Amino acid sequence: MLYTAHGGLKATYLAAWGHVAVIYIALCIFSFMIYASPNSPVGLGSIDKVYNNLMRMAEYRPVSGNKGGVFTTMLSMDGFIFGVINIIGNFGTVFVDQSYWQGAIAAKPSATYRGYLLGGLCWFAIPFTMATAMGLGARAMNLPITIAESNAGLVPPAVATMLLGAGGAFLLVFQLWMAVTSTGSAEQIAVSSLISYDVYRPYFNPKASGRQMIFVSRCGVIAYGILSGVLAILLLKIGLSLGWVYLFMGVCVGSAVMPIAFSITWANCSAKGAVCGAVGGLICALAAWICVAKFTLGKITIDTLGSDYAMLAGNVVAIFAGGLICVAVSWMNPQNYNWAEMREIPLVEDDPNAFDMEGEDSPEALTQALRWTWLTGGGLSIVLIILWPLLALPAGAFNKGYFTLWVIIALTWGVVATVVCIFAPLWESREHIGKIWSRMLACAPPEPQQEAFPEKGALPTSAAAPDAAVEFGQSARKPTY
Repeated sequence: MLYTAHGGLKATYLAAWGHVAVIYIALCIFSFMIYASPNSPVGLGSIDKVYNNLMRMAEYRPVSGNKGGVFTTMLSMDGFIFGVINIIGNFGTVFVDQSYWQGAIAAKPSATYRGYLLGGLCWFAIPFTMATAMGLGARAMNLPITIAESNAGLVPPAVATMLLGAGGAFLLVFQLWMAVTSTGSAEQIAVSSLISYDVYRPYFNPKASGRQMIFVSRCGVIAYGILSGVLAILLLKIGLSLGWVYLFMGVCVGSAVMPIAFSITWANCSAKGAVCGAVGGLICALAAWICVAKFTLGKITIDTLGSDYAMLAGNVVAIFAGGLICVAVSWMNPQNYNWAEMREIPLVEDDPNAFDMEGEDSPEALTQALRWTWLTGGGLSIVLIILWPLLALPAGAFNKGYFTLWVIIALTWGVVATVVCIFAPLWESREHIGKIWSRMLACAPPEPQQEAFPEKGALPTSAAAPDAAVEFGQSARKPTY
């Protein structure tokens, strides 16, 4: 919270690189300890040993609803239900998360689509490789983990402790801490930006200066940091597990996915339609969630509300009801929005670079990039969400060869993602890093920096305003929605 409040969006990006490096290095260590460590202390260390142990575990304790009762199959009813809930919930956590939009707005348009596509592919290694290693590793070790402990997210710590002892437990906790602080800092900036740019400036102080905006943003960071900590404690005290909250998030935010998507892609999507879709979809989702829990299990408790079919109903109704309501209201009251109005949004400070539309950022280049993004993003979505699972169905219960291929793909994906996430930013910033090191080795004094928001009468440099804006939370062209 301290470095976020002081340095803003720029600080979160710089710190995030170190956090991501730790996360991916730990991911590779755990994965190779399970699948490629001849001296494994838990009797694993190879793909063959893991597979054989999983087959023995399936005979000892078969999985209900899975093909042949095995763990290594895509023919799983519970897995299908979780997959649907997971996809809908993660659509919500991306579309309804201000930090993603904020990063896209602060970056150059020509860099945004490449970065988000590459980042999405690298991120996939976290659930894919981590689950293939830690989840199947826990089953192969036959660890005595209860359902309550599993729902609390204690499977990875148990596996890490078995693999590396106290050092493994520390590494896992450190990895988790890096993930939480990285995500937390991004969310703090996102919420503080909404408070300052979308509430304080439009409704309380339309002529707010840059200094005032930064002060309000910093107050927002501190307030949200404290509030989120209190909320986490309350959720823990009332007995909601990590798994329960994860499944429930799609019910809460899924209804806003399609209204947000329509609002940036469909000119006739009206403000009333978007708001009605988000709110109305949420009401429908909560009703479906509670009703299914009541009619299938006979009572309404935390456990019944957390059942698969109740969560499935809530998530599915949320995303589709929100979209249908948004479309219906927008058709009755179309807005026919003129996208050119976005360029007329007033800036916090004058920035001649805010609307730089040359080269890769020209309208022609961005139109071509849009087509490329639709094709690439749409193609990857179809492959990862539909084709890959469907092509794995004929395999039924995986044989050793198919399982070996699966693990090799998972390990390769994790290693490639690690290399990209650690070294790509260093390569892109090599000129700046070289300049910093050369001045440090030469013991040269730091270059003088002009004040971001100078007093009246002083003339800022052309770069002062954008640097100040990106320093705390937004680019100078941040629109007010």
